[in-house]
Amino acid sequence: MAAPIHVTRSAADISASIFAPVAHSADEVVHVAEVLGTVARTLASNDGLQPTLEEIVRLAVDTLAACEFAGISLVEKRKITSPASSNDLPRRLDEIQSETGEGPCIDAIREHELFQTGDLRTESRWPRFSARASEETGVCSILALRLFVENDTMGALNLYSTKGDAFDTTDVALGKAFAANAAVAVLAARREEQLEQKAQTRSLIGQAMGIIMARSGVSADEAFEMLSAASQRTNEKLLHVAQRIVEQRPPEQSAQ
Repeated sequence: MAAPIHVTRSAADISASIFAPVAHSADEVVHVAEVLGTVARTLASNDGLQPTLEEIVRLAVDTLAACEFAGISLVEKRKITSPASSNDLPRRLDEIQSETGEGPCIDAIREHELFQTGDLRTESRWPRFSARASEETGVCSILALRLFVENDTMGALNLYSTKGDAFDTTDVALGKAFAANAAVAVLAARREEQLEQKAQTRSLIGQAMGIIMARSGVSADEAFEMLSAASQRTNEKLLHVAQRIVEQRPPEQSAQ
């Protein structure tokens, strides 16, 4: 793997775009391009959503020099979940945000913006979260980056450091580029997983219909109607009824 991204020029010399021609030497631009290329290829080689999420946080720590810890946050039914973390610390920070109902990761997801703090001890935007997070984890700096493709926000990539003002302008620009690669990988993995689930669902329902047709001597349309009727009677999803039939576990009310 390429060495961590660490641009040596001062933050004042770095523009908002990491590829601005006046911002970097040729060697720096090549190095950034090589590292981000490695990130994109590595993420594309993962199979499945969870492995992709875990690889994102690992690569964030390995390739972004200012990042000590990393985690991915999702908001589900007003509760923050942590599907992937480089260690226990990001998960604990998400728990504190869930308990207090505030924090940079929540805002990055809900308000579709980037949120950054360089000193949680004096942070006033999230007073309850900041006080607890600083005391319980020792984290000082946070960079929360929205994971999105077009208008589809999937969560937030959160970068942490125990150092004050750890993330400068350069780190923010590089973090945004990293998050863009990560978001594309998450979207691709999610879509692939959904397609696989749909294929498995169709296959299972087809197997159940075949069993009903063989047992009852009915047509395919009639077998599907019987499955649907059983689903309505038992107040279960069609897939669950089909799965029980395939597994030959008789339900309380038969599909026949």
